[in-house]
Amino acid sequence: MKKEDVTKIIETLQKEYPESKGSLESKNSFELLVAVCLSAQCTDERVNIVTKELFKKYDTPEDFANADIKEIEKIIKPCGFYHNKAKNLKLAGQKIVKDFNGQVPEDIELLQTIPGVGRKTANVIMCDAFDNPKGIAVDTHCKRLSNKIGFSSEQEPEKVEQDLLKIIPKKYWKYVNHLFIDHGRKICRAQKPRCEDCVINSYCKFYYNSKK
Repeated sequence: MKKEDVTKIIETLQKEYPESKGSLESKNSFELLVAVCLSAQCTDERVNIVTKELFKKYDTPEDFANADIKEIEKIIKPCGFYHNKAKNLKLAGQKIVKDFNGQVPEDIELLQTIPGVGRKTANVIMCDAFDNPKGIAVDTHCKRLSNKIGFSSEQEPEKVEQDLLKIIPKKYWKYVNHLFIDHGRKICRAQKPRCEDCVINSYCKFYYNSKK
């Protein structure tokens, strides 16, 4: 795909979703880290309900480092996989206190040394908390749209990301994930995509092939 077409796709989606942004609620980088970790296999809406209660009791790395893990589990249980998530949140608090002086590091590589923080989570934090994108967060929406549009034929998120970074200008990196999430929820759904209503169908490989 030509780079000018890639740019046109991103700019068209920006016009379609001018208010596009992350839907997880947080006041700082650590709260965002917690929220993103909880969002695995869980809706953002449910995470926001849970963190409203969670952050009243535990709101800093020190709070989580010293918390009774059973208490964390009790609060975050509605998010699913709560045993593993609680363990990672406590370990994350301990790691940030011990190695980073209680501050979430503004470094894509250091972020990934924190328990529970993978490449996608680190990208979200760099983009949404620090406004300093070093990559593109690839979730299920981003992977699906990238495959359908023709940006990438890869299935592994990190390989999809590498394909995106090669063709999408850096000035758009901070917007791509949110735009793809909005478009994926509204139009380019996993089941019954609304291709006829899609503002970028003229550029889409999936749409082109469906018309053959």
